[in-house]
Amino acid sequence: MAPSWRQRWLLMVLTGLRGWQLGVTEARVSTDILLPYAESHGPSHSHRHVRDCQAVTFGTRTFESWPSSSHDTLPVARSSVFISDMPGGAESSRWVYGHMTVVPDPLRQLSVLEPGGPGGCEENPRVSVEETAAPAGCLYAQNAGFFNITSDGCLGNVVSDGRMVRDSGGVQNAQFGIRRDGTLVFGYLSQEDVLDQSNPFEQLVSGVVWLLRNGEVYINQSLKAECDKIVDMELFRDFVDVRSGRTAVGHDVNGNVVMFHVDGQTHKRGMSLWEVADFLKNNGVINAINLDGGGSSSFVINGTLASYPTDTCKPGSRWRCARHVSTVLCVHRRRCQPADCSGHGVCTASGCLCAAGWRGERCTEPCLPGYYGDGCRHTCTCFNGAFCNHDNGRCTCPPGFYGNFCEKVCPAGFYGLSCAEECACEDPCACDPQTGSCNSTSNRAVQCLGRRRQKEAYRHEPYLTEQTWLIITLTLASLLLIRLLAHFLRATRRWLLFGFSYTQVPLSDVKGEALTYSFLQLH
Repeated sequence: MAPSWRQRWLLMVLTGLRGWQLGVTEARVSTDILLPYAESHGPSHSHRHVRDCQAVTFGTRTFESWPSSSHDTLPVARSSVFISDMPGGAESSRWVYGHMTVVPDPLRQLSVLEPGGPGGCEENPRVSVEETAAPAGCLYAQNAGFFNITSDGCLGNVVSDGRMVRDSGGVQNAQFGIRRDGTLVFGYLSQEDVLDQSNPFEQLVSGVVWLLRNGEVYINQSLKAECDKIVDMELFRDFVDVRSGRTAVGHDVNGNVVMFHVDGQTHKRGMSLWEVADFLKNNGVINAINLDGGGSSSFVINGTLASYPTDTCKPGSRWRCARHVSTVLCVHRRRCQPADCSGHGVCTASGCLCAAGWRGERCTEPCLPGYYGDGCRHTCTCFNGAFCNHDNGRCTCPPGFYGNFCEKVCPAGFYGLSCAEECACEDPCACDPQTGSCNSTSNRAVQCLGRRRQKEAYRHEPYLTEQTWLIITLTLASLLLIRLLAHFLRATRRWLLFGFSYTQVPLSDVKGEALTYSFLQLH
């Protein structure tokens, strides 16, 4: 629907005013201004009004929650360029150019950044997306929330990496947030929802217009929820209907955050919010809100501008420069929540690596009994109720036990820690290995008594008599003498029969001289 002349005139006046203000604060010339409100930002009615006016099918819930993807095996974020052929009305078709970025594990890979870094919203500077994204190490980044055209300050709610930067005071604009447990939140929040500490927001940013709710276009309902003034209604409808550069954020069915950016110039090229909502819906997005657009719409890849800005760098210049904007959505490598892993680990690219004795995504849970080491990945082998040291797996034996694995009971006569105490019992077997009492009925005592009785039984068994030993000795000696006598008689017989003779054998020494030696040969 083409805007009326009144709408065009109002937009021209506001555009000129904002362009003059932006020209004062920065050298570049901002002409493509897209405003949702003529005066103060946001509606004046309460959250209760939004709740009571929505469809009864939603009950009292004014926002939608969705669990985010959070598996360590998920790939890093990926961004793709799209060039889409859009219906052109009277024209046959028109082309739009933009980016869609899918962010898995958004709790650890997506942050809302203040302009220029921490403290930016308080200091009220506006800087380009490139200037904010580069120091933060953003792989992909796009502009996010709106800013005050007079003071340049951030508008709406802003929570950055768990820090409450700005509280809007309950202004009812569409919100996007990530809670501490990874839950994605889209829709309208009360101030109590924003400040809730039972599951606080890690990231939160305000937009204008809830585009998709549970997979259905929700723009008409947003017009009622986010605009309550007659003077704003025509401008707000123009804001929704006009073709321009757009920025949005949503999520898919798998819990991945989807960042959307499309280049454009107000009234000339780009998309209306109706077209953005249809495009996202056709690409599997479930819930989505609109963020700051028009000339603010910017997209950066690895610190380099990848979109086509509409602002000129200076009056009369043909060079284009990215506009200085407010908050930024930054996709970075996986970070840990919290950054110091609760003081019990180190942050790596895949998340917290817990120190010995700690486990869990945040390293806040001690090892369960029987486990030890980094991340509690190793199993203890301690026995008899011994305590396993969560750091190194060594066993701390209870009284009455010792050994590397506390598998041994204290020997008879000793008890206590490390079996260092000596029993005062008359009978060492009766000593309790744990307490040292002398009336023990433990297994150790029973075994000790059993071994004693066995030794006593061996001691009382009959032995061989001296007479028996004498007979055995004489028998063995007789056998030995008989053997010797047999050898003597055999040698005497040979001597009597053959006698002895000498034999000489010639030898040669090393000098070749003849030598002889004689030996006695028995014939």
